Amino acid sequence: MDNDAQRREVDQNYDRFQRILGSILAEHEGQIALMRHGEIVGFFDHVRDALNCARSRFSDGIFSLQDVTREPIDLGIFSHAGG
Repeated sequence: MDNDAQRREVDQNYDRFQRILGSILAEHEGQIALMRHGEIVGFFDHVRDALNCARSRFSDGIFSLQDVTREPIDLGIFSHAGG
């Protein structure tokens, strides 16, 4: 996995997430957003579930997770190979 590509993906997703947060907060506050290529591909109640989905869908490991909360929190990079 290309660490630079993953960092760009996380940065792109975080920027996009901040722009749309207001429109998703009421319905998804407290959940985890799984993002890829600047789009939310799913919402999950637990980080573990979001990671399992991401690892099964994105074999290149390029994705990011965002905590849907009023306070900006970047959950950062998760290793595709990690557990």
